[in-house]
Parts: sequence; C-alpha cells; structure tokens
Amino acid sequence: MTTLRWAVRLLLVEGAGLAALTLLFVYLDLTSTASSAGGAVGATAYLGLMAVLFLGIGVALHRRRRWARGPGIVCQMLQMPIGWTMLHNGQPYIGAALFVLGLAGAVLLFAPSTRIALGVR
Repeated sequence: MTTLRWAVRLLLVEGAGLAALTLLFVYLDLTSTASSAGGAVGATAYLGLMAVLFLGIGVALHRRRRWARGPGIVCQMLQMPIGWTMLHNGQPYIGAALFVLGLAGAVLLFAPSTRIALGVR
C-alpha cells in the first residue's frame, strides 16, 4: 500500500512538472520567434499530452484503478531512455534526475505490495 501511495505521488509530481514546463513552452511559443513554428507547437503539444497522461494515470491509481498500473509502468520506463540520452548529451543533471525518477516509479509500480493494493494477481 505504501508503494502505491509513493507511486501516485511521484506520478502527480512528474505530471505537475510537465504541466509547468508546458506553460513555459506556451509562453516561449508566444513571445519568441522560432526557426520552426511547427516544431515549437509540436513540442509544446507533446509536453501537454504527457502532462495530462501522467496526471490522469496518477489520479486513476489513486482511485485504485487496476488498468492504470500498466500505462504507469510504461510512462515511467519511457522516461529512462530520455534521461539516459540527456545524461550523455549535455544535460547530465536533468538526465540523471529523469532516469532515476523513471526507475523509481517503475520499481514502485512493479512492487508486490502495489499489485496487492490494486488487486492484481
């Protein structure tokens, strides 16, 4: 049960961080001249989608929806290659944080106590 609570907290914090980053990107899209407006809007839309996804999965797990565990694991595991790439390509602090958060989230969602709390066999 404790692992589920920590997984929910982690997903909600990550979703809130993505939402804040999305707002920053919206501001930058509106105030700066991008060399590729389509690319800027695409990156902003992607961040917004990921924010909604993380927050939605966090809320679903908080409500003990069994189906949300799988997508939660996928979201956490998708962070790890992004973090790894950033770690080795000029953003080591952000990359390390993303990698560790993704790994921690996946471990929490894989934990037997999380499965038991959700009623997954």
